[in-house]
Amino acid sequence: MCDTHQPKNIKSTSKEGACNPDEHKKWNRRSFLQALGLVGGGSMMLANTNLTVSRPSPLSMALSQAETDNILIICRLGGGNDGYNTIIPVNQYDIYANARPLIKIPPSEFINLEENEYAMPKPMNKLENLWGDGQMKVAHGVGYEDQTLSHFRGTDIWANTNLTEEERSGFMGRYFQRLHPSYITDPPPSPPSIQIGSIGNLIFRGPENDFSFAISDPRRLEAYIENQGYSLDPAPDCTYGDRLNFIRESTNVTYTYAEAISEAFNRSTDFGGYLEDDSFARQMRIVARLIKGNLGTKVYMVTLGGFDTHNNQIQRHQQLLNSFSEGISNFYADLQASGWDDKVLTMTISEFGRRLVENGSLGTDHGTVAPMMFFGTGLNGNGFIGEHPDLPDSPTVGFNAESTNDFRQIYSTVMKEWLCIDPSTVSDALLGEEFESLDLGFTCGGVSPNIPGDGETLSHIVTYDGGQTFININNPETTHVDITLFNIIGQKVATLRNEMLLEGEHVIDVKESSGTRLSTGQYVYRIETGAGEFSKSLLIS
Repeated sequence: MCDTHQPKNIKSTSKEGACNPDEHKKWNRRSFLQALGLVGGGSMMLANTNLTVSRPSPLSMALSQAETDNILIICRLGGGNDGYNTIIPVNQYDIYANARPLIKIPPSEFINLEENEYAMPKPMNKLENLWGDGQMKVAHGVGYEDQTLSHFRGTDIWANTNLTEEERSGFMGRYFQRLHPSYITDPPPSPPSIQIGSIGNLIFRGPENDFSFAISDPRRLEAYIENQGYSLDPAPDCTYGDRLNFIRESTNVTYTYAEAISEAFNRSTDFGGYLEDDSFARQMRIVARLIKGNLGTKVYMVTLGGFDTHNNQIQRHQQLLNSFSEGISNFYADLQASGWDDKVLTMTISEFGRRLVENGSLGTDHGTVAPMMFFGTGLNGNGFIGEHPDLPDSPTVGFNAESTNDFRQIYSTVMKEWLCIDPSTVSDALLGEEFESLDLGFTCGGVSPNIPGDGETLSHIVTYDGGQTFININNPETTHVDITLFNIIGQKVATLRNEMLLEGEHVIDVKESSGTRLSTGQYVYRIETGAGEFSKSLLIS
């Protein structure tokens, strides 16, 4: 049996067919990783916090097409956050207070967000400045039709956006099967997505495989970097060989990213002010340092758990909201001091809300809708999105409000208007559903694909079909163009065009036009015209 810890500079002695061909059988890759002491996503320790590196996901690949430096932080409030005690419906306070005689927030504890309309409880006081500075918005009543009240199914639906069927791929992992880039053997220089505080969330899983894993002992990480990774020599053609190749390839991706993460972390410094011995604060501090260190990652996910407040809710929930508000406030103070605050949007998600009527244990049971909160300078002002659900005069114990904002519409808006993803790509990520954008205070600001801006600006977009990569150009006027392809480290690879380009639409087959063999991976093209330069990254599969 081959040594799975063989470094690249040692040749494998295994030969194809060394195993019994009858060994071929289906095997669960996730179970295999767990059996080896590996779990979730590629992991390392930073500031005494477990940090998980996710494999490049479908959304991450789409992000590589976006001409934006914007960054998205997904903040998961695990357990089902009680929206009524987070954003208090002051305008329906009598109904709210009668439904919660023992766990209501009294007016003396209000932080008013909109006079006589909505308020936050005082444990969230650190967010008051963000609201006042126009760096906080709230979407009311977010959920979906016929909402499940299961933690597991609810978490999956918020990740996979499939309301009716079991779906084992997440909206951020959907593009892998469609695009087929070989990122295991040729990963980009920085991880497109990182999650901290939890591992293995469905959001980052592709349609066929779990594209992330974690190593439990960080000391293996350091030792492995020194050995430069595992051999990719052919393994036996059997189940064992499949497992061997999988673990080698997956681990090599993790260690490639580990070095980039460490370097980015060490290029930045701590801001200070974060709560000590607070898990959520540590997560936000690490994300801030990676952003300030120019890691290049566009999507992060952090987790604050404990929101399943069936009993003794008042103290537990207030402690959680205090931790959350402290972490978010210090995070944006940190980013503002370094000039990053206008590039980073944070949004909260939770698998469901809580019921309006309190239970007999000074808590609340699983409910349907809850508000989503957004933070960042890019919001361009505070405010509320959509309508708050109507509350009946005499709600029953089992009452659950209906959603007034579909969470998928919010996903769609953030993807199109903040991350600047092409609308057709967004629709694919959301299982073919199309949604109009909400007014969250920002727009991508870029030129729509294939539509020249002002009748003067050349527009361009990358598309993928049948394993081929195409640059689609809409040229507003006949002009000379020089289109050059570069690899990820900036070396010129090929000239795709150096000629007069007529007015109208043009499609360039990148592989065919390059005139050379292109390895699988990420590239950057540059279009030079008399009107200026245009560039974007693309993938070759």
